[in-house]
Amino acid sequence: MSGAVGLFCGANETVSVSFRQAAAAFGRGLAARGLTLVYGGSSRGLMGEAARAARAAGGRVVGVMPRHLVSREHAAADLDELHLVDTLAERKQRMADLSDLFVALPGGVGTLDEALEMITWYDVGLARKPTLFVDVDGFWRPFAAMMAAFAAAGVLRPHLAGAWAVVPDVEAALAEIDRTGAPDRARMERRAQ
Repeated sequence: MSGAVGLFCGANETVSVSFRQAAAAFGRGLAARGLTLVYGGSSRGLMGEAARAARAAGGRVVGVMPRHLVSREHAAADLDELHLVDTLAERKQRMADLSDLFVALPGGVGTLDEALEMITWYDVGLARKPTLFVDVDGFWRPFAAMMAAFAAAGVLRPHLAGAWAVVPDVEAALAEIDRTGAPDRARMERRAQ
């Protein structure tokens, strides 16, 4: 299998051990499948855990970081590629260009912003690349409840059912990637047209 998975997650160091273990397992899982990890480029927090685990397992890792965050988020030095951009908007665009689908691990408002933007792009047809939310320790349950409330209120278009899903753990996320045969950039681009 070849392709690239964009990962949204936090760079905060004050997260639980289970979040860190999930990030490392995800990085190893992508490497084992020959998939490139595309992420925010930080050496800190869950970002750093996923990147280090992927690299240690022989995987390819590509970071995308705004220049103004290089020192704050401690840009990783041992990546296959580090793309420096000027803005957060450019980071999202570059990650979207480089990735075939997205996975969101626990994170803060930046993680939520990135994941919701990809769902929005799916909605308006800019990029039909789904996002999987990995529900480590129930982290994404409030998000799932909010989206269910939006659907019940009739404010979500029916095709958004394919834009996102909450999965219980890293193993389920990797199984979903395996099940769908994703990512295959050419196939996904044909499907989006």
